[in-house]
Amino acid sequence: MTSARSGSMLGELPLQANGTRQGFAGSVGSDPLQSVDPAVWALIHGDRERHTRTLNFIASENYTSQAVLECLSSHLNVKYAEGYPGARYYQGVGQVDDIEQLAIDRARELFGAEHANVQPYSGSPANMATYFALIQPGDTILGMDLSQGGHLTHGSPVSFSSKLFKAEHYSVDPGTELLDHDQVEAVAKRVQPRLIIAGASAYSRIIDWKAFRDIADRVGALLVADIAHIAGLVAAGVHPSPVPFADAVTTTTHKSLRGPRGALILCKAEHAKAIDRAVFPMLQGGPHLSAIAAKAVCFKEAMEPSFRVYQERVASNARALAEGLMRGGIQVVSGGTENHLLVIKLLDREYSGKAFARALERTGIITSFSTIPGDPRKPGVGSGVRFGTPAVTSRGADERQMQRVAEIIAAAAEDPTDEAALDRLRIEVEVIARELQSV
Repeated sequence: MTSARSGSMLGELPLQANGTRQGFAGSVGSDPLQSVDPAVWALIHGDRERHTRTLNFIASENYTSQAVLECLSSHLNVKYAEGYPGARYYQGVGQVDDIEQLAIDRARELFGAEHANVQPYSGSPANMATYFALIQPGDTILGMDLSQGGHLTHGSPVSFSSKLFKAEHYSVDPGTELLDHDQVEAVAKRVQPRLIIAGASAYSRIIDWKAFRDIADRVGALLVADIAHIAGLVAAGVHPSPVPFADAVTTTTHKSLRGPRGALILCKAEHAKAIDRAVFPMLQGGPHLSAIAAKAVCFKEAMEPSFRVYQERVASNARALAEGLMRGGIQVVSGGTENHLLVIKLLDREYSGKAFARALERTGIITSFSTIPGDPRKPGVGSGVRFGTPAVTSRGADERQMQRVAEIIAAAAEDPTDEAALDRLRIEVEVIARELQSV
């Protein structure tokens, strides 16, 4: 127990004679944010109110549990623990070793993986570490083109992935806008990659991991699956898992998995040492232990039966939204969705994806603009808008509400420059938002 004389650096400051607590000069204060920095508090509070009054359809965002948030704001934020459980460069690590090992064990169990590294700070560093672990700078990598639905780290010219490796790309079929495995194999045979990356950030269909494994084997390549967007669906069995087929699997933990901001690498046992060394000491220093504890909690939550129910609703909400949009005359890339997201295409409209995303924001529908396959517009404006349903589903949204949202989007699409009409639609959005849980 902390004495009145010694106090505590975690908010329990010394008691004065009058029973109040007063810190010495330079001590850690215990006052709440609202009194310490009202400007920052007001901004945070205002953004939380914005979330509550609007509908979040950004595919890479989600709302996490109170238990996860408690980990993130815990005293673990203080601790340095470079290294791995049982092999640290700092003392005082007994409890945090147990926390990280628990996160590792749960990740392996959840995904059925032979090895897990829970330290990556985010998705892009996780991909970088995986590439460095498996191949050498200058080797050829083959990934989905960014404009077709891939990710920056799959070989985009502006990413490290093309500056450190020779990047080649596959695309979707221009007619169906679906992955064409014959085309992927043809490209792979031509460029002879050392590593093939399967996965996407804006592809709305089921990915056939075995087909990618077969292609990789035929050209002598390693296979990495990037499931940053669909990890929750995979964990719940709503989307097939790449773990049995890929040499390594990377994912963020904060999208459909509904955990803290961070990432995770899963791999075969033969790559475990190389993966761990690539994360630390090659690319990162001390792990963020508060985030690792939060990851352990989110992995536990993802093992609950209710998590599968949630993921099934995420997928059904996405389908309902896509079907409603198409009934309203809005084109959807590939004609629908089989996961948590969809991308509308505006090739038949005079306005860009960026312009429409801004118009939707005025109505209270929050999205992100996107390129689409064969996009004639520049990436900075795009001809698509991407929608994801994990966040609104976490607030309790259902298919009926998705249909209403689709009708609002279709109405906004008639004339995104009509601000009065957009403001009227915002009233309808706020009605739906009030039906859902607060943020």
